[in-house]
Amino acid sequence: MHADIRVQTEDFDISAEWAACRERCGGDCGAIVAFGGLVRDRFGDSAVQALHLEHYPGMTEDSIRRIVEQAAERWRLLDVVVVHRVGELAANEQIVLVLAASGHRPDAFAACEFIMDYLKTDAVFWKKERREDGDVWIESTAGDRSRRRSWGETTEPTNT
Repeated sequence: MHADIRVQTEDFDISAEWAACRERCGGDCGAIVAFGGLVRDRFGDSAVQALHLEHYPGMTEDSIRRIVEQAAERWRLLDVVVVHRVGELAANEQIVLVLAASGHRPDAFAACEFIMDYLKTDAVFWKKERREDGDVWIESTAGDRSRRRSWGETTEPTNT
């Protein structure tokens, strides 16, 4: 299985990432599932101006790599792409892209969802929303942790 894991400040081109993934998989690929995450422009009644994401170079990529390896142990994957942006992102900008490619649709769907659920709880990022009523540090929610537990894991998230 090929894995492309990148943490970067610049935006990404979903079409180009998809085409590169498809090329790497060749004729064995029966499905590529994509998830693209965006900065929401509201939290409750507060307008969100931006999301600031920080990371620890090396450690963050390693935490994502471990998540991808866990997915590869569970499902037959040909290729995985995770691109996660850091820095100051305005409302409605792209944050994250996850592509999971497999010979069959069920593996690709499950792996993509698993990777995204684990990115929310285990990937080493620090997030702060700039809202009209002040800055707020963001942590994984009870819902995020519940989705992670739904995969049958008994260990606690590493980035709570």
